[in-house]
Amino acid sequence: MKKTLILLISAIAALLAVSSCGPRDGSYSIDIFTTNDVHGTYFDSLYVGNRTRPSLFAVNHYVDSVRNARGAENVILLDAGDCLQGDNASYYYNFVDTVSEHVYARLANYMKYDAISVGNHDVETGHPVYDRVAKELDMPFLAGNTPLESDPSKSYFPSYTVIKRHGLKIAVIGATNANMKAWLGRDLWDGMDFVSIASWLQGEVDKVRESEHPDAVIALLHTATGRGDGSQLESEGLDVFNSVKGVDVVVCSHDHRPWVENADTMVLVNSGSHCRNIGHAVLNVEVKDGKVVSKHLTADLIPVRAAAVDTVMKAVFAPDYQAVKAFTLEPLGELTSDLIMRESYTGPSDFMNFIHTLGMMQEGVDISFSAPLKTNGFVKAGTLVYNDLFTLYPYENQMFVVKMTGAEIKNYLEYSYGDWINTIPAPVLTLAAMNPSEASPRLLKVAKRSDPRTGMTGWSFIGRTYNYDSAAGLVYNVNVTKEEGERIEIISLADGTPFSEEAQYNVAMTSYRAAGGGDLMTKGAGIDTSNIEERIVAKYPEYRELIYRYLKENGEINPASLNRPEFLGTWQFVPAAPCKALLDEDMRLLFPPRR
Repeated sequence: MKKTLILLISAIAALLAVSSCGPRDGSYSIDIFTTNDVHGTYFDSLYVGNRTRPSLFAVNHYVDSVRNARGAENVILLDAGDCLQGDNASYYYNFVDTVSEHVYARLANYMKYDAISVGNHDVETGHPVYDRVAKELDMPFLAGNTPLESDPSKSYFPSYTVIKRHGLKIAVIGATNANMKAWLGRDLWDGMDFVSIASWLQGEVDKVRESEHPDAVIALLHTATGRGDGSQLESEGLDVFNSVKGVDVVVCSHDHRPWVENADTMVLVNSGSHCRNIGHAVLNVEVKDGKVVSKHLTADLIPVRAAAVDTVMKAVFAPDYQAVKAFTLEPLGELTSDLIMRESYTGPSDFMNFIHTLGMMQEGVDISFSAPLKTNGFVKAGTLVYNDLFTLYPYENQMFVVKMTGAEIKNYLEYSYGDWINTIPAPVLTLAAMNPSEASPRLLKVAKRSDPRTGMTGWSFIGRTYNYDSAAGLVYNVNVTKEEGERIEIISLADGTPFSEEAQYNVAMTSYRAAGGGDLMTKGAGIDTSNIEERIVAKYPEYRELIYRYLKENGEINPASLNRPEFLGTWQFVPAAPCKALLDEDMRLLFPPRR
């Protein structure tokens, strides 16, 4: 009897073991929800005023409603990176409160994310931040295309994880943007390298399929959707979608452009950014005799309702919100007149004079390069609080001082303005300036088109305005009637000293620019930024920190006192009068007056 009982128990245990190894026969439908480029929009309330916004609270409200309705076994939640930068909250827990468990790790754990991939702005926070967060997350922080410099057979971040639902094995393979080294200083990613996702992923998919035998594979990628022609290292989403075999769902990100592709056996989804949408893929599976016999996939986007938040979650994280709010409302000093970033597109502006002053005031700096980082940023005169610094300088860019020749400086500026303006022959310019209209040739490189993020049609810059660098420390003209390469006429240094293309100068710029961001150093100046450390003569803190120190030391930002041509130099578009007429029209189209 005892022996029979033992045999019966053993048989039952064996049966349970077999059944737990794979799915039972039947049909399964799994909702795969995705976020990406959250950029610190953790809380639903801003820190000044009463405005609300889409947030992780709203994302969780929706995802949890599906979990409650359909069961947690039918839901997977993923994020494709850029979760640690972009807002007061992420900055506070990155660099101010570095003792508490990071608020993003606690949020992600609370929301029960299944996997998160690493974004370039996550790496931009530096090793102390992203290494700390990786340890605090309950789920893997994935980026398998980060081979160790010491042993390329291993990666700095994990490559994949396997999620089980109803006995089905779903592999999630993560990768980060392969263009990282063109944007970030080496100290931020020391110890690892970055390889093309499209060239790496097929081998990784094959290995994971061989070792794990998954029933479905998700590629969780921090890369833009792109064009699918293999031409953009920064944008490999469609490259993967068109070429990599064995992937069921491609999740891409980075460009903040909502996008969905549906094919017979594969889908692609990019939710956009800032919790405005939730990416949604549905995996329908039929299992017979313990094996998947059919799969069907669909994908779409779910708009997030900012007001529909998880109130319990909001209460749990209320102390974190209050801590961030108190920090960001700390008074720092006075601003004597408004700073308006859009003025920087037509010539020297109060805003750019201030940013350039931060560079020119550092010891040994001859010239400053910088650009407006928000297309239409605005800071109102009055008492400045820390929150305003995120408008003045939204990114965690350090200031580097780089040695450049005069010829490299000129070529750098030629490339910058080449991205910024069109060439208009003198006769056409003169004629158009007599009666500027929407039909006139555009001096600024702008176009009328639909914004994929909002669906609205209007005029916008073709290029990225954060690459529209101007220079301080020089007196120069930008001749719009000439072609790129011949536009920039450098008259002198700011103090009247002759400028020489053979001489060497110390140039203040962002760490992003020094690393090659925007191609101004590489394609413009012709500098190999892989060896940029050999040219760096000084490194300073982040620009936002320099603004903070400036306010603490001076008590105010007075734009009128910073308009010092003998210190900053000056520049203008020429011929001046017709350029002004067309620039005024361009700016009217870009920033129409509010009715």
